Amino acid sequence: MPLALQAEAGAETLISIDEVQRTLNRSRASVYRYTNTDPRNLNPPFNPRKLNPEYRSDQKEPLVFHPHEVARFARDVLRIKEVTVEVLNSPSTATQQLLASILEELRAIRTQLDGAEAPPADLHLHRQQHSQARPAA
Repeated sequence: MPLALQAEAGAETLISIDEVQRTLNRSRASVYRYTNTDPRNLNPPFNPRKLNPEYRSDQKEPLVFHPHEVARFARDVLRIKEVTVEVLNSPSTATQQLLASILEELRAIRTQLDGAEAPPADLHLHRQQHSQARPAA
């Protein structure tokens, strides 16, 4: 039975317990049984026989999993032979567009600075040049 995991590229790469359930074709209860959790320890150490969730800072945070961890678990523990992780590029968000325009502007500034006369390396020399350029009051 081939198993294909799909995840968005970037910060959105983690998948929820519902997505794990659909991907592994298991009940929600069995996915929770597979999961490496401990009521006394928020982030238990890695267990190769369990499905290890990502780090949580609060008990109320939902369990999320990295697609590669789900694939490892499916291959090594559930013995699913064909496991594929497919990372998809997410559509461009307003934040990504803003960051791209900032990067473009910074590159333009860098180009202008590279073409400008090299500033003096010594601050004292820069102050002397600046004071000589201004007339005394």
